[in-house]
Amino acid sequence: MFLEKLQAGRKAVIGIPYAWLLLCFLLPFLIVFKISVSEMDVVTFKDLVTWAEGVLTIQVKFGNYIYITQDDLYFKTYLTSLKYAAVTTLWCLVIGYPFAYFMARAKAALQPALLMLVMLPFWTSFLLRVYAWKGLLSEGGWVADVLQATGIEHLLAAAGLIPSAGQLMNTPFSLIVGMVYTYLPFMILPLFANLSKLDLRLLEAASDLGATAWVTFWRVTVPLSRGGIVAGSMLVFIPCVGEYVIPELLGGPSTLMIGRVLWDEFFSNNDWPMASSVAVVMILLIIVPLALFNKAQADAQKDRR
Repeated sequence: MFLEKLQAGRKAVIGIPYAWLLLCFLLPFLIVFKISVSEMDVVTFKDLVTWAEGVLTIQVKFGNYIYITQDDLYFKTYLTSLKYAAVTTLWCLVIGYPFAYFMARAKAALQPALLMLVMLPFWTSFLLRVYAWKGLLSEGGWVADVLQATGIEHLLAAAGLIPSAGQLMNTPFSLIVGMVYTYLPFMILPLFANLSKLDLRLLEAASDLGATAWVTFWRVTVPLSRGGIVAGSMLVFIPCVGEYVIPELLGGPSTLMIGRVLWDEFFSNNDWPMASSVAVVMILLIIVPLALFNKAQADAQKDRR
């Protein structure tokens, strides 16, 4: 009797998250997919399945998906979105890992204050923070003045991140700065949670075996924090791919990302099936690699066992 109740409780605990995923992810995704293969009739959508005079008719339109594969605009936009999302994730990892490491090694009494400082930007509107960077990077902004005084803007121009010295706004540089600033906490927090649980006795053992601090960091600390690195990278990369506000406010014509294309298809062209097709392809571009990666990790853990 007790075992039956335990199994029932276990099924309920597992079933609630699955039901939540079905309701909040799978069902909306199926609705978007239905729109993507539907024919639009002015402001409504034609039924995919119709029954008239004893004839069952199924009308599924895959023309939008074919058009996406044939039009270079969508391919370049997807590629640009993935590129900027990957660059943002990399920079967040490079900047966020030392932050998280320092926080994890700080005194226990100091850690809550450091966590508050990381989460402090969330107390301000996301839109206001992005607008603030417009002022900082525009001519006369103190960030622009610092970059000009130090000569860094000439290096940025040589790297192709800005078209010329003195033009920081509406460039790949301003876009990356805004995205890294916005999503940096999403990298720091999972890394901190992982590094704070690290068994320090392993570091002492490595030191006793003659490993230097640098070797210990790369051979012990980094491998053991891989879970935090993966979690933080996913939290940054996934929303960056579909980002719309930051590219719209800080990016330029050369930084066209898929979020802008979605907006144009939905509201400018009023072509909901095409916009839904673009959204479905974007979701698949994110989910399929993640599913393959998770499967590879699960297989690797089974092999270790």
